[in-house]
Amino acid sequence: MKIVIAPQGFKGNLTALQVAQAIDRGIARVMPSAMTTIKPMADGGEGTVQALVDATGGEMMLTEVTDPLGGRVMAHWGVLGDKVTAVIEMAAASGLILVPPARRNPLVTTTYGTGELILAALDRGCRKLIIGVGGSATNDGGAGMAQALGVQLLDFSGATLPWGGGALVQLEHINVTTLDPRLADCEVLLACDVTNPLCGAEGASAIYGPQKGATPEIVVHLDAALAHYADVIQSELGLKVKDIPGAGAAGGLGAGIIAFLGAEVMPGIDIVIQTTGLVEHLKDADLVFTGEGRIDRQTAFGKVATGVARRAKEFSLPVIAITGEIADDYRVVYQHGIDAVLSIAPGPISVEQSMAEAERLIADAAECAMRLFLSGIRGRFSNRFEFNRKEKND
Repeated sequence: MKIVIAPQGFKGNLTALQVAQAIDRGIARVMPSAMTTIKPMADGGEGTVQALVDATGGEMMLTEVTDPLGGRVMAHWGVLGDKVTAVIEMAAASGLILVPPARRNPLVTTTYGTGELILAALDRGCRKLIIGVGGSATNDGGAGMAQALGVQLLDFSGATLPWGGGALVQLEHINVTTLDPRLADCEVLLACDVTNPLCGAEGASAIYGPQKGATPEIVVHLDAALAHYADVIQSELGLKVKDIPGAGAAGGLGAGIIAFLGAEVMPGIDIVIQTTGLVEHLKDADLVFTGEGRIDRQTAFGKVATGVARRAKEFSLPVIAITGEIADDYRVVYQHGIDAVLSIAPGPISVEQSMAEAERLIADAAECAMRLFLSGIRGRFSNRFEFNRKEKND
């Protein structure tokens, strides 16, 4: 029997690889003869770098860059196993978590550090970039990123624009002839799971600005600034980015990556599935395990568990999801390819205990799932699979 194990990490606790290895141990207790394939997954947000590095035998990197307020921060990024693909999470350099609540101000925060991570990848020799967006502290439309990469953003007097989304109302001219020439030879994928346009009622400023410290008055100013920015991009570069789905991601960074890097926009889970070669391993599999820290109604919309399940269903494979927490509205995932959801909680248990013992509990849940699965097929398919009753201690 071939079993593919493709979970997401349990946020704030275990990486996707650690979750997958725990599931693997639980399976081995019941069926040590099974052939398992581990493919750590992510959805383009937090954990994507680690998951792709683990899945491809890559290398984690650490680079000092500019934080959202102009200070310095050490940011992780990754080089994948092919040595030419870099994976970057913008939140590592420009994330909301890097700014104390009292100092959050999207008028001045910058994505310059995200651009510095891209430069670090180019210096390393990478020519394919996977950029995950989300969790940003910024609303500058990727202007800071563009400046770090050499783009000149100039005001009416020909002076360089200061950092921050508020300054974009002063933008008069964009000079891209100074853009780092190495980018011309790069393939860029934008991992984006939101469809917000750059401006308007559903745009970056209105929807995400308040969580970054924007008052209603600041939201109006930022929205006007991004609209002006988009107009200048259109007039100077001939690109219409204002209404592209996903342009509003990460405070408009999506628009900047599209405009200046020529990125292709894809759902994060699709990029991870493609990069890890998951589909090839599903073709001859018999069973799939996936999972994430919490399974609820939102899991059905672009998340790892249902993303994996949909691909598995292309080959009519049963899919079991292991989770730390099951919400009341979780059953919708059964309409999206998941056949069974199992919580790791053996009974009433505190969150603290669940997190402290997560690896053991995941293995126990996988063992239980495997026993249930085998009990269902034993007899009908006993000639197809070799059942080894020998117990294997964790």
